[in-house]
Amino acid sequence: MSKAELVALAAELERYLGDPYDAGSRMSFARVLESDEREEYPHSFVNQLRRFGVHEYSLPAAQGGRAGDVQTGFNLMRLVARRDPTTATALVITNLAFMPVWIAGTDEQKQRLIADFRHGGGLSWGLSERDHGSDLLANETVAEKVDGGYLLTGEKWLIGNATVAGRMAVFARTGKRGGPAAHSVFVLDKDTAAPDTIEELPGEPLHGLRALDLSGVRLKGAFVPDEWRIGGEGQGLEIALKASQAMRAVISSLALAAVDTTLRVNLDFTENRMLFGGAVSDVPYTRRQLTEAFADLMVADAVSLGASRGLQAAPEQVSVVSSVAKYLLPTLLEKSMAELNTVLGARMFLRGQAHFSMHQKMLRDLLVTNFADGNTVVNLRNLGHQLGGLLTTITTGAPEGDARAAERVAVLFGMDRDLPGYEPWKQELFSRGLDDAVQAAPDGLVRLRALAAAAKGAERDRLGLAADAAEELLDRVWPLADRAAALKASLGRAYAQSPELFDMAKEYCLLHAAAACVHTFVHSHEVLDDPLPSGALLLLQMERLRRQVWPHEFITDQSVVDEVMQVLRHLHRDNRLFSHWQFPLAERADEL
Repeated sequence: MSKAELVALAAELERYLGDPYDAGSRMSFARVLESDEREEYPHSFVNQLRRFGVHEYSLPAAQGGRAGDVQTGFNLMRLVARRDPTTATALVITNLAFMPVWIAGTDEQKQRLIADFRHGGGLSWGLSERDHGSDLLANETVAEKVDGGYLLTGEKWLIGNATVAGRMAVFARTGKRGGPAAHSVFVLDKDTAAPDTIEELPGEPLHGLRALDLSGVRLKGAFVPDEWRIGGEGQGLEIALKASQAMRAVISSLALAAVDTTLRVNLDFTENRMLFGGAVSDVPYTRRQLTEAFADLMVADAVSLGASRGLQAAPEQVSVVSSVAKYLLPTLLEKSMAELNTVLGARMFLRGQAHFSMHQKMLRDLLVTNFADGNTVVNLRNLGHQLGGLLTTITTGAPEGDARAAERVAVLFGMDRDLPGYEPWKQELFSRGLDDAVQAAPDGLVRLRALAAAAKGAERDRLGLAADAAEELLDRVWPLADRAAALKASLGRAYAQSPELFDMAKEYCLLHAAAACVHTFVHSHEVLDDPLPSGALLLLQMERLRRQVWPHEFITDQSVVDEVMQVLRHLHRDNRLFSHWQFPLAERADEL
């Protein structure tokens, strides 16, 4: 789907859902907050989105869905989540639970499930267990082979849509010995199972996503026919890990949406609130807070662009880019939300006004992106295991490898570049030292400096400074490689679990983010709409990443902040998404 086609589809969904500030719209903030307060599952919202067909854009077209590019489903969910992350989660769980089937299922299995989804059916993903969390190899649910199928026995807990969905994909032990080949995946039809073999567990009260069905099931010999085993016996762990890679890249849409909405609420307030003879947004410190939150959001937007497109354009590298996105985006945007708390002040506590109440709801809902489908520790561990290979490739790579990385990066971060079809079975559990974004960073910097040389006036200076700051960050890859090698030599087998390795994985995420911002600018600048691209915004993005290394050093002045504020105001007043995509949002019914 081209950029123009995606923008048109996004605009159509926005028109269908209507202005969220209008209490009479299909998915208004007022109704969303009522559902949240009552902790009432959002059936009506989910049904409306199903009628539009939102979920079908994340299901394979070859078997009855409408999916072309992953970024289409990613961005549609983002537009839903800007109104309600709970509804977006409730809707997307079926698509995420379908990932094991998309990866390893037969055409018939895919067709039958998608036909069921199109008629209102749902699927949950029975992966985690109460006592084992992220330790999948320790899972105790057992699939016993019998004539014609398997009997499932065990408990799955903290499962989204476990009660409301009629089917559940279940990760269960089929091997008598432990190890990577001891588990398989099955699809259990709860509606046809014997009544005494399934017990649905109570829903858990939640801090965020209050209206979500997060519950579980207790299985006592529930029968699954052979035809609903997904893939071969013993392939379950590989299937589950590949499915998680896609989930990690996609779930970041909730964090982006939450900050978009709360930044919009803050602008509505600060642009219209008059104090000491002027608008609050004209107070220099407040203006910097707003623009820094915007810059953080645009950093996250660039990282997610490469991660979502990478599922198709570089599936062999998804293990790295999905973990970078899953670690960096929630931690970065949680800090942005904390800053916006101070801007909104006392109004962040108000629960009786739909407009301001959305801030506290988004503040709570964003937290799910930190732990769902692999928490911070899991993703940093995954990056740590691959860090040595990544750093070796980047610091000693051959010129032909760097050239190939530069070619692929143009597709990863070129918003209007064609993508190959999505084939999730091609994803690899380890990237073999490849991360095109960082490897091709020198090429991106050359291109950025060429754009700076061709620019005029302040834009020329700001692009040059942005290139300098990016290069300063990216040059840290060499000392990082030396530190990693020295640490491994010093600690031996203890290296893999050392706190120092986790900190180095965090630093690598900053390098990837800096590269993603540069690549997005140089490979998408020609297709961006006014007021983007902006050298001032790119410079502020670099400063925000740089300050995670040097927290008290600024490289921007007030003129840069003022220019970024003009970009932010332009998008806000034109009612467009705070993103490189700049989707037109539903027309505002009234002015605040």
